[in-house]
Amino acid sequence: MSRKVVVTDYTFPDCAREEAAARNAGAAFAAHQCQTADDVVDAVAGADVVAVQFAPFTSQAAKVVAPGATIIRYGVGYDNIDLAAATAAGLKVGYVPDYCTDEVADHTAAAALTLLRKLLPLHSSVANGEWAAVRHARPLKPFSESVFGFYGFGSIGRAVHARLTGFNFRFIVNDPALDTAEAARLGVETVSSDDLLARADIISLHAPATPETTGFFDAGHLAAMQRHAMLVNSARGQLVVEDDLAQALHNGTIAGAALDVFATEPLPADSPLRNAPNILLTPHAAWYSEAAIGRLQKLVAQDIERALGGQPPRKPVPGV
Repeated sequence: MSRKVVVTDYTFPDCAREEAAARNAGAAFAAHQCQTADDVVDAVAGADVVAVQFAPFTSQAAKVVAPGATIIRYGVGYDNIDLAAATAAGLKVGYVPDYCTDEVADHTAAAALTLLRKLLPLHSSVANGEWAAVRHARPLKPFSESVFGFYGFGSIGRAVHARLTGFNFRFIVNDPALDTAEAARLGVETVSSDDLLARADIISLHAPATPETTGFFDAGHLAAMQRHAMLVNSARGQLVVEDDLAQALHNGTIAGAALDVFATEPLPADSPLRNAPNILLTPHAAWYSEAAIGRLQKLVAQDIERALGGQPPRKPVPGV
């Protein structure tokens, strides 16, 4: 078998779907648990198709795969793939942006409602022997008087909005790709980033990590939010300056946060976020359901079949 399919790393029970797709096309198959860039380079040498979950696919890896190889990212983002190097090497790069839209939207909406109804401080107060709802919940607006903000409004942001429409929030959106006609159809108001910070009672992050968005939620922008406002991030950890957020929570600059994504994962043991007040931390779990895992592996297996059949990825990474 001259062609070769490699899975660099995976957190699934097995890679049976991917292996079947490779072998049905007459290709060899190997699955690894690469941790480092060097591990990846060793694993993917000569590979025609590479499926990557979290391991780094670097410029060195791009040099050693087969000419014209296809790289498939298990997931919505592709930050761990050196796209410039892949493009320069003539590689095709695909990803799976649609396998967990419902799961991430459900998780985000649940986290936002948890913050807005002050469930974290209320739970802590009862666990500590208190019985003082108003003391620990104030200030608390009814949802009908609350402004729910979106920083980015792609497919997941829109799915979160759809889940929350029945709660009677007023919705504002900062996203240059959203035109006013579409905003009016959806019942949201487009605003500048300054207006978003100043007006929102809670902001849900749904932007990609770009030079413009990376580190946007720093000390200065957090200070521009209302003191009772809160932040939810299930998009990219790089959007938030984590030390600044921890300090803002300690100082009462903002009132709370829920984070599922972080600049470094797993979250370092010495991260100041671990000891910040009024914060809900989850371990990059928003994507997860049993159905989502099956959906992801099925779609990657289909992309393996497509690549071995000479077709482009189902969802090519934009610009590659």
